[in-house]
Amino acid sequence: MRAPLAPLLLGLALSVASHPAVAGRLAGGAGSRPLPLDRLAELAANHLALAGLGFLIVAGLGLALGIVATRPGFATLRGGIDALAAFAQSLPPVVVVALALPVLGFGGPPTLLALLAYGLMPTLRGTVGALDSVSPEARAAAEAIGLTRRQILTGVELPLAAPGLIETLRTALILSISVAAVGALAGASTLGTPIVAGLQNQNFAGLLQGTAATAALAFLGDAVLLAVGGFWRRD
Repeated sequence: MRAPLAPLLLGLALSVASHPAVAGRLAGGAGSRPLPLDRLAELAANHLALAGLGFLIVAGLGLALGIVATRPGFATLRGGIDALAAFAQSLPPVVVVALALPVLGFGGPPTLLALLAYGLMPTLRGTVGALDSVSPEARAAAEAIGLTRRQILTGVELPLAAPGLIETLRTALILSISVAAVGALAGASTLGTPIVAGLQNQNFAGLLQGTAATAALAFLGDAVLLAVGGFWRRD
């Protein structure tokens, strides 16, 4: 497991780059109009809330389906679950948002659907891979001492698969933070808002702020999960 120092430092550096004074200087030009710090903080909080909710949905559903797919009694469903997740990810997030707008309206709901569609497959496959990496000998030993299937899952398989599961959750979190920016196209107030506005109005300072702040959240979130994984392994 990598140390969280590198993504932490990158996240902090990108946070500094998104500051109005720094972004305005980096972008330069008369057309650069940085967002005020309070507005940027508001967008970052909205972005983090939407991405966090999407992450919880993706992680919960992906982990659950991954566990189901690796149970002996549901082996026949494994191919179908994987195919469904692969189909969902084959649709770009922008397309999912556009298709969902007439049904779900503007704002968060179509963005959450895009987060789910794009993040489900890597979370599902990562969970399956982590659980499949648990040695059959460990399962056999647990069965030999009389543990139930649920006890084997919670007391043997999940702890042994923990490093792979943490890596899976890291991927899901970064995808959620990145895709949440697309929500600006559906009217969601996120860090994608200054990116879209910057492209439309050639406001390079706002574009830089939205991009840097989004990447900062991704790196900082990655650092948190790396730290959690390190404590988990240490215990």
